[in-house]
Amino acid sequence: MNRISAFCARHAALVFALRTFAAAMLAFSLALLLEMPRPYWAMTSVYITSSQLIGATWSKAVYRMLGTLIGAAGTILLIPNLVNAPELLSVAIALWVGVFLYLSLIDGTPRSYVFMLAGYTVALLGFPILSTPQLTFDIVSARVQEILLGIACASVFSILVLPRTVAATIAAQADAWLDGARRLAIDTLTRRDNNQERDSQRMQLAAAASEIDQLSRHLGYEISTSANIARGLQRLQQHMLWLLPLLAAIEDRQTGIASHAEACARMAALSARVADWLAKSGQAGQEATQLRSSLGEELSQLDADATWVNAMTAAYALRLRNLIDITLDCRLLRNAIADGSDPDFLPLAFIPDTLTASVQHRDYRLALWSAATAAFSILACCTFWIATGWVDGESAAIFAAVLGSLFAGVDDPLPTYRNFYKIILLVIAVNGIYMFGILPRITTLEMLIAALMPAFVLFGWMSARPATARAGTFLAIFTSVHLALNSSYTGDFASFANGSVSLFFGVVLTAIVSGIVRLSVSEWVAERLLSSNWKTLATVTEGRTWQQSVAIASLMQHRLALLATRITVVPAEARSNAAHLRQLRTALNIIDLRRANPELSYHARRMIDALVDRLGSAFRTQTAGRLSSELVGPLDNAIAITLQEVASPARNEALIALTGMRFGLFPETPEYEPHEPQEMRLIA
Repeated sequence: MNRISAFCARHAALVFALRTFAAAMLAFSLALLLEMPRPYWAMTSVYITSSQLIGATWSKAVYRMLGTLIGAAGTILLIPNLVNAPELLSVAIALWVGVFLYLSLIDGTPRSYVFMLAGYTVALLGFPILSTPQLTFDIVSARVQEILLGIACASVFSILVLPRTVAATIAAQADAWLDGARRLAIDTLTRRDNNQERDSQRMQLAAAASEIDQLSRHLGYEISTSANIARGLQRLQQHMLWLLPLLAAIEDRQTGIASHAEACARMAALSARVADWLAKSGQAGQEATQLRSSLGEELSQLDADATWVNAMTAAYALRLRNLIDITLDCRLLRNAIADGSDPDFLPLAFIPDTLTASVQHRDYRLALWSAATAAFSILACCTFWIATGWVDGESAAIFAAVLGSLFAGVDDPLPTYRNFYKIILLVIAVNGIYMFGILPRITTLEMLIAALMPAFVLFGWMSARPATARAGTFLAIFTSVHLALNSSYTGDFASFANGSVSLFFGVVLTAIVSGIVRLSVSEWVAERLLSSNWKTLATVTEGRTWQQSVAIASLMQHRLALLATRITVVPAEARSNAAHLRQLRTALNIIDLRRANPELSYHARRMIDALVDRLGSAFRTQTAGRLSSELVGPLDNAIAITLQEVASPARNEALIALTGMRFGLFPETPEYEPHEPQEMRLIA
């Protein structure tokens, strides 16, 4: 790493702040030169669009352009036609914002910004021009040009001035994630921490993996990243999906083997060897080969005379070998990403069944409720505005649309709005100082840039730091909009005071409506996340959809990441089940069982099919907690008849899947007792 790269890494927030300020000032200066009516919108667009990473800036630029154009079209459609019916226009704008906000919440990816912006842009453009509807097209087109100018400046500066790539950031975050997973694996194999600590680690890793997945969606906009690197990162993320359920399965099987002294001692020794290998960074070599060979000897015990203990130790050994394989694969992929080589030519031990993008959880009812709340907030502000005839009342409705959209994903909106009051008061104070203390003394553009630099560089620095990112971004955006810099000084205290009151009133009224309609929904959302896992598991069991392992793994781990932010309202038992990914592991085992089942005998197939049918019915009605112990009997019968099958790869795969289902679904039931399957006795 050279000195410039090292400096940028140490002072990334300062570099971003200076770069963004320079882009904003260039956009503002060009807007003044081109005599645009509201040049401050070009400056504001830079702060809205800019990101520390090239790909994220370009994707936001594309999304903002699309969202702005859709919103502009909606403004031209609604304002001239409904301007003489203010009540109907208010309803139309509220519905427009609500519908597009719903689409944004359902999408859930960075692309959702298109829908959110398309929604509140109508309020942002439409309300201020109600007094001059005949100029709608001219004003809207000018606003679009100002926004596009700001987007162009932000995009160019992100490439030319000390750029940072999404690919490099994902690679660094993936390295940190894999290092955390390696430590968790060592703790699991050596039983170093207690169960609660390992549960917490799994949830933290699930949340971090979700952030990496979101960031990876910007890769397509980064032309400096090769296709090999992008494909390698995608394969690496898919390998990461398997580590958390794999480690949870290893932990459960350790508990199952613990009551068998000889098997427990043998597997503990193997676990210690694997943990020691992981502690040495998991390098490929003779030690890894020897470990795989030793684990293969345990798998060979699944012969015609295999017992339940043999099945448990074989399943445990297989998971340990999977852990070694995935660790080695991740190292190969990281080397390929660093070299830019094609991952398709790597000798990977684990090859996912598909390279499709990850699947995210979507809660349609919650999205509808949140979108409706934003629409109600806009209607409340419009009602007050129309009833009182307040001249600057449109500002309240505008900020109701903007803030209602930005905070729609927050479970408990009131604390968020309370914190936002401080930001709004600070924006008003800063603008007051500039408007009446500094700007009257400014005579040149150079003086204006110098005067703006301290505040906006500070805001940019704050927005680049995780702890203050939201506050810094809001301060930069709302200060530039409320300050409304133009080609000449037009300070008026009455207008400033009226606009400030309107701004604060819009925030307060939106907070009140959100608080009344939504209150705190964290517990309700957590319950829906838990029940969604059971419904997805039922769908997998019934064989109707979700038959791709990568898709099901990404979906359920995304739910775990969402649950991690609401963990304080989740009951202890449900928290443990979620952290152990029991439904995900069961779904993967059922997929394996379905794949092996056609190769088994008729009686084994019939008993397993009956078991899967009963489980599917139980999963469909389950919402929380654990399944009824009545299902243990049919599961044990399926295990018993599979143990009596002729030794074959299909029989072994089915047996390992059934043992995994027993550990995953019924971790606290008495141990399996070898017996003759009930159906076999009836046949005899």
